[in-house]
Amino acid sequence: MKRYLQKLKIALHSKYLYILLLTILTIYCIYFYNIDRKSNININSNSFIGNITNYKIDKDLLTLEVKGKEKIIGYYYFNNKKEIDNFSYKLGDKVKLIGKFKIPTNNTIPNLFNYKKYLKYKKIYVTLNISKIIKISDNNNLIFKIRNIINGHISKYKSKAYLNTFILGDKNNIDKDIIKTYQNNGISHLLAISGMHVSLLGCLIIFILKKLNINETKSLSITSIFLIFYMLLTGCSASVCRSVLLFILLTINTILKLDLKIINLFIITFIIILFTNPYFLFDQGFIYSFTISFYLILFQDKLKNKSYIKSLFLVSLFSFSVSLPITLYFYYEVNFFSIIINLLFVPIVSFIIFPLSLLTFFIPILDSLLFYFLNIFETLSKNISNIDIFNLVFGRVNTIFIIIYYLSLTIFIKNKNRIYLFIIISILIIEYNKNIIFSNKNIITINVNQGDSTLISYNNKNILIDTGGQVSLPKENWQKESLNLTDTRLIPLFKSLGVRKINYLILTHGDYDHMGEAINLVNSFKIEKVIFNCGTYNDLEKTLIKVLDKKHIKYYTCIKKLNIDNNKLYFLQTKEYNNENDNSNVIYTELNDHKFLFMGDAGVDKEKDILNKYNISNIDVLKVGHHGSKTSSSKEFINKINPQYSIISVGKNNRYGHPNKEVLNNLED
Repeated sequence: MKRYLQKLKIALHSKYLYILLLTILTIYCIYFYNIDRKSNININSNSFIGNITNYKIDKDLLTLEVKGKEKIIGYYYFNNKKEIDNFSYKLGDKVKLIGKFKIPTNNTIPNLFNYKKYLKYKKIYVTLNISKIIKISDNNNLIFKIRNIINGHISKYKSKAYLNTFILGDKNNIDKDIIKTYQNNGISHLLAISGMHVSLLGCLIIFILKKLNINETKSLSITSIFLIFYMLLTGCSASVCRSVLLFILLTINTILKLDLKIINLFIITFIIILFTNPYFLFDQGFIYSFTISFYLILFQDKLKNKSYIKSLFLVSLFSFSVSLPITLYFYYEVNFFSIIINLLFVPIVSFIIFPLSLLTFFIPILDSLLFYFLNIFETLSKNISNIDIFNLVFGRVNTIFIIIYYLSLTIFIKNKNRIYLFIIISILIIEYNKNIIFSNKNIITINVNQGDSTLISYNNKNILIDTGGQVSLPKENWQKESLNLTDTRLIPLFKSLGVRKINYLILTHGDYDHMGEAINLVNSFKIEKVIFNCGTYNDLEKTLIKVLDKKHIKYYTCIKKLNIDNNKLYFLQTKEYNNENDNSNVIYTELNDHKFLFMGDAGVDKEKDILNKYNISNIDVLKVGHHGSKTSSSKEFINKINPQYSIISVGKNNRYGHPNKEVLNNLED
């Protein structure tokens, strides 16, 4: 046995073993990613049988993760509040779902969340719009039984949202607006079960076993078994897997006296996890967790022999610097103040909230005390989140920036050569000002469903023509509010492109599907000037004007021309009409020797007047009027302007029947 251990020790100390394993892992991952995986489910069927592996109730929306012959996500809308209150399904229950299958789609807006890829990385290839749920049998899985007991126990607490987060790794019950403040402040990592939480839990178990006079070897073995069980209980998230597996490898290293460095154990952890599930490489938690941990381990000598405050600051600075490119890649902006914010929040979570959460789980009387500290925690985060002067929008960073950044950072930390610090600062400045340096030129028609919105970015000037707007029915308190397009589409797109303000918001006219998001946008994003169309203001426009006056934002109406550097946007004004659609701002511009025409909702009458008053022809790109309705895009007009490309912005399967077949025929050639 000793001889085999000695051979194992020699092998594990060889750098060539790690090079070989990493090479094999790379080949395996490339092969794995290139396999075209599809669902084996017949999407024309209307039912699915499986066990509930996870669920979330958000107002009237139930999201079910169910595993049968494969894993699916199902969505069900409750019909009333009573149905929500009577929901009694538990994890592990076997159910039959009846509904309509759907294949997820890729993102239709550049840089935004790709739901299809997100599900693919969870090995889910279809979703189900559920009309009926039928229970077949109760859960008989031990892990789920224990999780159900814990869920039932936690549900009685006022602090249940955070107990679920810190005990089970489920933060779905924390208010989304609060989560957003944590993200803005750069402290959302404190909500993830990480090495700190696992280490504290492991140390607690070892302490108890030591008090029971159990020797070190048995104590470490028992703790490892418990942590594996805990990992399964929390759903095997990337950060928990890393922490638990590293703890187990450290235990083996101690028991077998292998004398391996922690960096070697870390690499082995990385290899095992990716061999188990290569899709973890695309998981944000995995990327953050492994990158930061790798640098902290690699340069741990730089953090030794420091006072607690100095050590905390260095770890905060270290973690921020290492995670900065990742944050910019996924979120397009970074809060440089988060280095200081973490100095405040890390001790609060480490020494008060997390330990108190563990105690409260076993001692319910402490719930009020925990709830009190959580309120302070949330209030602090809200107030600090309002200070956004250090929050800088970079836009999505490219691969070259990331490579140069990490190479420079590694050399700087290792050698403290200031030239590499200068390189880091320089590429950050260049990346922040790339739209000015490289003269960005984009015209993007934004998918706002049944509506219009177009972003023109030219020489660092940004013009938004219309905002879109979704009309939703009034909701009761128990029903989920519709997500507004400003928060889910417009602002994320702007930030991804490095757009920090809209110089001109042009509203073609006052219909909701063209300017319904204007108030949300003005309240949430920097808007310099607003331009209205000709004619009288309707109620929606009047409401917006009140907001503009309050914010001291200038606005204009019925203009004829807009100068953007050396380019001009011409507003093709004819006369005032007796309807909002024909009063639309129709905009003509030439950018990069290409002719663009944006029609708003202008109809055939205005088209005739435009042809009579203006000499326009051979349009390169036409933004088709009124979503392709038969009231616009007459054959005479289309033949005269002769567009090479035409864009129609409509909602999929919309109730208006847009675009009209006759219009498509007019545009066909």
